[in-house]
Amino acid sequence: MTFALSNGLRRTLTIDAVVSAASAMLLLFAGDELAHWLAVPEALLRYAGILLVPFAIYVGTLARRETVTRSGVGAVIGMNIAWVVASVWLVMASDVRPSPAGYAFIVSQAMAVALLAELQYMGLRRAAPRSAAA
Repeated sequence: MTFALSNGLRRTLTIDAVVSAASAMLLLFAGDELAHWLAVPEALLRYAGILLVPFAIYVGTLARRETVTRSGVGAVIGMNIAWVVASVWLVMASDVRPSPAGYAFIVSQAMAVALLAELQYMGLRRAAPRSAAA
């Protein structure tokens, strides 16, 4: 099912795409410096950067469309939730022991991604057709 992309949802997807692309570039091109400062393995930072590239392209493509599918936006929300879960796991259950700056970096970006997922979910719900009982 397709629906017209609202301005609010378009803005949220655009912000997600831009921030994801910027984060990817930071992680890919400054991963070695960040690894020392954050006390997070460089390979993990670069891998995260690599994962963000196709995500940013996909979200940016959705944001530029006039109509989108519920499943397309739902996939973005799901990937954002997965990012938040992985971030929480990284600081709570993994063998990685970030520095205080590393904890702040991981937690703050996870909170930002959770906020984007929530805003995208709200935009998707507003776009959903009303039930006959409503």
